[in-house]
Amino acid sequence: MSEVWSVWFLIGAALVFFMQCGFAMVETGFTRAKNAGNIIMKNLMDFCIGTPMFMLLGFGLMMSENYFFGLIGKPDMQLFTNFAGEGKDWSSFVFNLVFCATAATIVSGSMAERTKFSAYCIYSAIISAVVYPIEAGWVWNPQGWLVGLGFVDFAGGAAIHSVGGTAALIGAIFLGPRIGKYEYDKSGKVTKVHAIPGHSLTLGALGTFILWFGWYGFNGAACTQLLGVGGLAAVFTTTTIAPAVACCTTMIFTWIKNGKPDVSMTLNASLAGLVAITPTCATVDALGASIIGIVSGIIVVVVVEFLDLKLHIDDPVGAVAVHLANGIWGTLSDGLFNVESGVFYGGGVKHLGVQCLGEFTIVAWTTICMLITFTLIKKLHGLRASREEEIIGLDKLEHGIDSSYAGFIMAPQVLGGESTSQEAKVPVDKAVPVAKASSRPDAKFHMVTIITRQSKFDELKAAMNDINVTGMTVTNVLGCGQQHGNVQKYRGVEMDMTLLPKIKVDIVVSEVPVELVVTAAKEVLYTGHIGDGKIFVYDVQNVVKVRTGEEGYEALQD
Repeated sequence: MSEVWSVWFLIGAALVFFMQCGFAMVETGFTRAKNAGNIIMKNLMDFCIGTPMFMLLGFGLMMSENYFFGLIGKPDMQLFTNFAGEGKDWSSFVFNLVFCATAATIVSGSMAERTKFSAYCIYSAIISAVVYPIEAGWVWNPQGWLVGLGFVDFAGGAAIHSVGGTAALIGAIFLGPRIGKYEYDKSGKVTKVHAIPGHSLTLGALGTFILWFGWYGFNGAACTQLLGVGGLAAVFTTTTIAPAVACCTTMIFTWIKNGKPDVSMTLNASLAGLVAITPTCATVDALGASIIGIVSGIIVVVVVEFLDLKLHIDDPVGAVAVHLANGIWGTLSDGLFNVESGVFYGGGVKHLGVQCLGEFTIVAWTTICMLITFTLIKKLHGLRASREEEIIGLDKLEHGIDSSYAGFIMAPQVLGGESTSQEAKVPVDKAVPVAKASSRPDAKFHMVTIITRQSKFDELKAAMNDINVTGMTVTNVLGCGQQHGNVQKYRGVEMDMTLLPKIKVDIVVSEVPVELVVTAAKEVLYTGHIGDGKIFVYDVQNVVKVRTGEEGYEALQD
């Protein structure tokens, strides 16, 4: 391999490493804020634990010259061959290391919000040391048996994503669903599925774009030529087409199916398209990549909803649908759309049969290993966090942090002891003079409380000022409500009432008619959509102005 391509190989490895950030952001955004630190820690430790494990054992198992099914032959840590088996090259170790970390980190999302951190670290060590290296050797070691059969997995759709997705499925089954995800009757049958929305689609979208960016290194770094079938330009092209088409497909599919285009599903679709094109990115043309993207965009929706609504397997981020289902689809699709040996290109069914055999064997190997791994962890150490830890949040009880967002939240401060004011107290009779209005002992007072969306505050304030309401108290609150007949869905599941940011405006009036306040508020707040808010009117017994001691009608005057 030329020096230029060796450099590109290492650049690709760096891009794949940066994908750890993408996985962390996707998983954090699609889960609740109380577990954000725990998610980030798991994604960090996947790589940090995986590095010594892969260095000490995994790479030797994967690339030994005596390799036979990864089980016979002494691991040879002196054998730092490159991807094509051409001499000694440390870049091969680095590149396979970041691939190994990717396979391990996929599981974090499906097991999110309820897994013991220590148990997850044990799993991460095992998959990096044994599970991934052995099956990856079948695919990429020149001595691997799948290599000899002509199995195609250019960048790891089977060796990485199917493995991670299989482990994710088994891990989610062993753990069981998050508390509150499903309702059960007395016989234990699920009667209702609850949506648990992630706390930040913004983070989820950021992670998605980071992953897409890193995928150009994931798929492209193994190229040894610039142009032609299997060349870098072709790989970049297919790596762009498939996820883009998958997003369009999912957007349209969910729009038709649910009445609105699903944001989180469409984000998942981009990753599904990337996974599906990974094994075939160097062997298919633009048409094949487009078809692969269309199918993956449908698969991700169907599998997410099937797992949640039918099998009742709780996968918070859709890892199984994205990585396992589309890893399988992508691997098999090479047997259909490979421009040299695919069924639809006149190649017959032989290559498709090899792809099926390879995929089945890799999934079976991972299933056996993960069943043993999770069974032992569950029996000997414990796999699931306690009920208290899950309800309060893993950040607080497992990592000792109140919130991963503590630096961004203005926490209320209670001041006690000495006054913080620089001005000394003065007698009431020497306070700032007030132009007192005539006494009206029969005056009536009303409090108007308005709860509405935050974006309407400036309009509301202006409307109140126009009718001479100059005093109001504004509070940021959380509110919820659901309009009958207008069902909202999240990832195909009907939404329960969700707390959303609102403002609460309290206005006490006497001289200004309360009907005028209500009418003015209704005019500026009305949109006809859910969330316009509510207005409450209360009788007020008395009003006292602290500074002057005035009460009643006078206390409300300027």
